[in-house]
Amino acid sequence: MTATVGRADKFEERRRELADAALQTLSELGYARTSLREIAQHTSFSHGVLHYYFRDKVELITYCVRRYKSVCVQRYDEVVAAARTGEELSAGFAEAMAGTLVADARMHRLWYDLRSQSLFEPAFRDDVREIDAILEDMITRVVGRYAELVDGVPALPFTAAYACFDGLFQQALLRHLSGVEPAPARLHDDVERLLALVTN
Repeated sequence: MTATVGRADKFEERRRELADAALQTLSELGYARTSLREIAQHTSFSHGVLHYYFRDKVELITYCVRRYKSVCVQRYDEVVAAARTGEELSAGFAEAMAGTLVADARMHRLWYDLRSQSLFEPAFRDDVREIDAILEDMITRVVGRYAELVDGVPALPFTAAYACFDGLFQQALLRHLSGVEPAPARLHDDVERLLALVTN
């Protein structure tokens, strides 16, 4: 039993290592322009090794995005846990959103690419729905805690609140990647305003 668990842990560790190596290529080229062979050419791993640990690029991409998004969720949960007032939570949440917009723009672009591809590729849909649910739960915790701190109640269903923040972030990402305006500063301000609007 211990040997079996050990092998499973090593297998998962290797998958994480491969996924981290593949993320840069995936985030630069996107779904349509990336194959396992293309990833192999841009990393130190062979095509055969990638194919051993991942069935195809669909599995690799969804694994990468799921892994990255889990880190994002932890970051926001830390903001929620640390905030003692509504103002602290609002400022921390807005700062985290603006910060990840800049630091992780290519990763977020890959997520939106994956979600768009799920409209055409049924193989992506279950994973996209699951990741979306995780992100919605994160927004639920932020909005719920903010409402508690300001002695209010959420003004929208949490699904609608998530859609609002997600749309705001996606538009900011496009502006940031286009370089047409100071998108992070605008996103920061918009997030604080929206958080107040979705709470009565």
